[in-house]
Amino acid sequence: MNKDQIKGSVKEAAGKVQEKTGELTGNKTQQLKGAAKQVEGTVQKAYGDAKEAARR
Repeated sequence: MNKDQIKGSVKEAAGKVQEKTGELTGNKTQQLKGAAKQVEGTVQKAYGDAKEAARR
């Protein structure tokens, strides 16, 4: 595992928490920010996966 895979996974998890918090509080902005963070994390993790595959 490389740092991009780890950081991507952390961003995904943080985004899920942020989105759920927005749902519970009724804050649409918080929900959207959480969803965006999840996407960012997914992209970063995919980049890390590709980097790892190229290294092998």
